[in-house]
Amino acid sequence: MPVPKLPAAFALAAVLFAGAPAAAQRYPAREVGDWTVAASADGNGCFLSRTYQRPGGTTLLFGIDTDGTNHLTLLNANWSIASRDRLKLDFRLSRGGYAKHFAIGIVSDGKQGFVTNFEAKFPVYFAASTFLRVDRGDIPVERLNLDGSGAAMAELRRCLAMRQPGPTAGKVREEGIPRDPFSPDAKRRSGAR
Repeated sequence: MPVPKLPAAFALAAVLFAGAPAAAQRYPAREVGDWTVAASADGNGCFLSRTYQRPGGTTLLFGIDTDGTNHLTLLNANWSIASRDRLKLDFRLSRGGYAKHFAIGIVSDGKQGFVTNFEAKFPVYFAASTFLRVDRGDIPVERLNLDGSGAAMAELRRCLAMRQPGPTAGKVREEGIPRDPFSPDAKRRSGAR
């Protein structure tokens, strides 16, 4: 099974809740029912989050980057998952499921948990579902109510629309250096190796 793409920006809660750079100021965090929708501090996407009042305070974070990749993270102060632990978990939504799906352990803001990603249609299934159940084989990990996730996902999509690279991404500065040398539109210098 392929390892999910986990961007460095996924140093998670520290990045997500840190002060946003000037570019991310265009989208202030918004409350949508029990959910919070915000732009990621690195400017590469948006996320929704919700903390559930239970032992260890489970936090769910779901983010989508401007390139369309998504990441689901669950954190809890009582869990003993170590950073970089490799896990196979079963995810069940009211609209489908994923058996033995790869996840990787993370530690953030005093909580342990895991992060994973799914195919491009997952946000649609997530938004239409009323619950998320996670199991480690026969051991229940978490049972979460997703009420209001549809409205939160719609707001996350509005946030993403504001994060999309503008028409200046491929432009070149005076020195011949692209404005964003990591953009797919960046032009290679002739004779460069």
